[in-house]
Amino acid sequence: MTKVAVSVIVPVKDEALNIGPCLDSVGWAAEVFVVDSASTDRTCEIAAARGARVVQFRYDDAWPKKKNWALETLPLGHEWVLLLDADERVPPELAAEIARVIADPDGHDGFYLNRRLIFLGRWIRHCGWYPSWNLRLFKHARGRYERLSMAQPPGTGDVEIHEHVILDGKAGYLEHDLLHEDFKDVSHFIERHNRYSTWDAAVYRTFRAGDEGVATIAAAWFGGPLERKRKIKRLWARLPFRPLVRFLLMYVVGRGFLDGRPGLIFCRLMSFHEAIIDAKLYELELRARPGR
Repeated sequence: MTKVAVSVIVPVKDEALNIGPCLDSVGWAAEVFVVDSASTDRTCEIAAARGARVVQFRYDDAWPKKKNWALETLPLGHEWVLLLDADERVPPELAAEIARVIADPDGHDGFYLNRRLIFLGRWIRHCGWYPSWNLRLFKHARGRYERLSMAQPPGTGDVEIHEHVILDGKAGYLEHDLLHEDFKDVSHFIERHNRYSTWDAAVYRTFRAGDEGVATIAAAWFGGPLERKRKIKRLWARLPFRPLVRFLLMYVVGRGFLDGRPGLIFCRLMSFHEAIIDAKLYELELRARPGR
């Protein structure tokens, strides 16, 4: 089968349960890089056995993090790059669409992919979680992940979490979905979101201070979708009772109850995630006071 002229980048750390199915779903790509952070399980062995080029990334709590480092450092052999997480899979219909748009981009420099989250065996179709558009396919010379904060809190991991890609060019939208299903258990979900909440608390504090960050996306009501989303995020960081509000928005307004028991569990976990952010944000503000 003719390979598609795209470079796939998959950042990983201890992803032995996920990396095999992820790489199997991109066997059509001309080259695949797995960017590892000293995994202690069989992640690298599994990736190498599937023909991926395994590269080690050593993070020193500074800029850049893993995805931007990969875009700037890897010897990418193709103009187009596809960024995937280890718990994501490219279905055949999406792979065929990617091959088609790369061959005839029609003036586009990147494309948004819609992620379909599978949680506890069920597609979370509501809760405000679908559609979930992410700019993952783009010309690598035209895109970099934004920098949300000058601070790099220790213990938050070495990969970009909620940062968006800033694209120098025109973006389109693909029709078929990217699947997002983590084969790890709920305890891993909680551990991961504990790290995320530390990063989110630092970002919220940046937003409250009115810091625009470095090369970040502007917050504006009348800009594009990302600018409006950033404006809402900045207002959200100042909102009281966020854990309760988030649960109501997801479960009631977003009709998370239609996703059954997995939907209820997911909404409760994300509400708890917001509560942890609030606690860590308050702790950061306390430590910043004179004499603390």
